[in-house]
Amino acid sequence: MTRTDSASKIGLLTSTALVVGNMIGSGIFLLPAALAAYGAISFIGWICSSIGAVALALLFSHLSKMFPNSAGGPYAYSREGLGDFAGFLVAWGYWLSIWSTNAAIAVTFVSYLTVFIPALSDNSFLSVGAGLSAIWFLTWINTRGIKAAGRVQVITTVMKLTPLVLVAIVGVFYIDIDNFVPFNASGESTFYAITATTTLTLFAFLGLESATIPSENIRDPEKTIPRATIIGTVLTIMVYILGSITVMGMLSPEQLQNSNAPFADAAALIWGDQARSWVAIGAIVSTFGALNGWILVQGQIPLAAARDRLFPHIFGVENKKNVPAVGIVISSALISALMMMNFTKGLTDTFQFMILLSTAMVLVPYLFSAASYGLILLQNKFWKKTLITKVLLALIAFIYSMWAVMGSGQESVYWGFIGLMAGIPFYVWMKRPSPKDQS
Repeated sequence: MTRTDSASKIGLLTSTALVVGNMIGSGIFLLPAALAAYGAISFIGWICSSIGAVALALLFSHLSKMFPNSAGGPYAYSREGLGDFAGFLVAWGYWLSIWSTNAAIAVTFVSYLTVFIPALSDNSFLSVGAGLSAIWFLTWINTRGIKAAGRVQVITTVMKLTPLVLVAIVGVFYIDIDNFVPFNASGESTFYAITATTTLTLFAFLGLESATIPSENIRDPEKTIPRATIIGTVLTIMVYILGSITVMGMLSPEQLQNSNAPFADAAALIWGDQARSWVAIGAIVSTFGALNGWILVQGQIPLAAARDRLFPHIFGVENKKNVPAVGIVISSALISALMMMNFTKGLTDTFQFMILLSTAMVLVPYLFSAASYGLILLQNKFWKKTLITKVLLALIAFIYSMWAVMGSGQESVYWGFIGLMAGIPFYVWMKRPSPKDQS
């Protein structure tokens, strides 16, 4: 099999952009408003979730060094330590999560476009057309090779970071300390408020593992992937926390709770009403970039599983650019179907269920990867000074991921479990003996 040559692989900049771009979607533009009900105590929630995110970033960094050429990231790591069945559950769950999430991103992209094209909010035909255009344009880009998709990712990441960073830095000079009083505005206990805000913020870090997935398409993966994962995670943490502090300090709690676009409102205080359009453009670019990054990833997990005969062979077929084009197209078709459900009266609940399912299942790879890492360490009996530290890291990452699952809500966990169990007959079919094996 011909693999991607070095010249067509992506480096540290693009890999980091993939991590940052996949984590920073549309959520950060609305999160300060969601945290306003809790007050300044939400900063402790950010710190707690950031610690968990760093633990996961370190976990995936260590795993990528141990298995630098294992395509599929969490899938490969889970299969390495826990076997085929665990690997399949991770691949299946991650795959369902990606195309469910991408459907939501596409819908969000269209909703932000309505700021400039109001007709999209009233015309379902136009809305579906705009969403499908974004999905299939980016699908085409991603079938042109990872370098082409990577260039789009770098450009959109820079464009999405610009308004966030500008508001976060310049807005520091407009902060009113009185807006941070009371410290705990929720009326609940300190523990409850910290738990609630940690739960709200930890989902903002989903996607930090993105650089581990297309490992075969990354130059010097044993060095590039760990660096991209750590740099991307730390950069995102800085943007999230500084941005939240600034926006919550600029707007009163009452303004913030009633704001549909807190970053836009903060920008308007600094530069005037025209700044709202700048932030809206940033949100559009942000969702477009996140969609591109996740479409890049959506073909890689099935590709790795197909090579191991855990997914149908068709998902392992690559084009001349060494891209699993068929797998990407199949996933994009499913994304398109889900996105259209959101604009079909009566099917909105189905779409919401798929998003709940996506939220829980994207955390499964974190749980399995942490467990696999711990088992690999103990099985190989690396009785060195660093063993306790590494096992502790695996434990922290596992607990953080479990906390995230619990925080996602009963309905999310329920549908996530159903989604995973629905894949078991598929696994049984793929593991059946072939005629060649029986002869």
